[in-house]
Amino acid sequence: MPDPAARDAAEEASAFSHPAVAPDASAAYGEHPDQVVDFYAPRDGRQRAPLVVALHGGAWRAPYDRRHLTPFVDFLARRGFAVANVEYRRGGSLPRQDATGPVAGRWPETFDDVAAALDAVPRLVAEHLPQADPRRIVLTGHSAGGHLALWAAARHVLPPDAPWRLPAAPALRGVVALAPIAHFDRAVELGVCGGAVTELLGGEGEFDVRARHADPALLLPTGIATAVVQGRDDVVVPQAVADAYVEAAAKAGETVGLTLLPDVGHFPLIDPAADACAVVAEEIAQLAF
Repeated sequence: MPDPAARDAAEEASAFSHPAVAPDASAAYGEHPDQVVDFYAPRDGRQRAPLVVALHGGAWRAPYDRRHLTPFVDFLARRGFAVANVEYRRGGSLPRQDATGPVAGRWPETFDDVAAALDAVPRLVAEHLPQADPRRIVLTGHSAGGHLALWAAARHVLPPDAPWRLPAAPALRGVVALAPIAHFDRAVELGVCGGAVTELLGGEGEFDVRARHADPALLLPTGIATAVVQGRDDVVVPQAVADAYVEAAAKAGETVGLTLLPDVGHFPLIDPAADACAVVAEEIAQLAF
């Protein structure tokens, strides 16, 4: 039986081996350098293509930006999707005192940016990606980006005091979350990404108050079609996190689709060279077309 850590390292190396793919257009949705969206037109030349809004992972930490997701984004564009690849502010590049690595996320800036980007997408698409059909939007995201995709689809059920709350459900065909950090309590129990969830919320003292504004498992039901794709052998964000989110949804009266891929870890879901990536594209297509 292969060593899980060695397998994960090999899968990560494969996913990160592809060169970054330049966008067809880019546009800012704010003044900060990270407040930008890259646009990829469908490679088959179709017009009014479904629009996939993609949110990258990387534990909400600064060293990981949208470029590592561009081979996956291009993979979707080559399958007839228009794609918007969103950047957002993440944690600092340097660790805080006594931290073991770069801090995960910024509160509230990470959430400010995702909300602002999603709000701006229809306008920006009209200007920079006319091939996209803004009436057929699917959100997707990997790992921490999967969390953000689920959160963005749940803004209409945020507490009334949340600054990102929407008055009505966003106009989405659905969400396809890839190995998402979707249930904060379970992720903390498992030490996912070296305590990234607690860092994202500003530390243990802020956890309970801020989790009600940020934890997808507490923002149910959404009424938005939702699917989770998860590798059974994922050691970065284990299947138990996805299971806990699906269970929370069921308790709230909502069905979340869960596709479990055998012999698959964390990174093949966004690796164009992996069979798992084709499964992801099909899950998106089922919602978009």
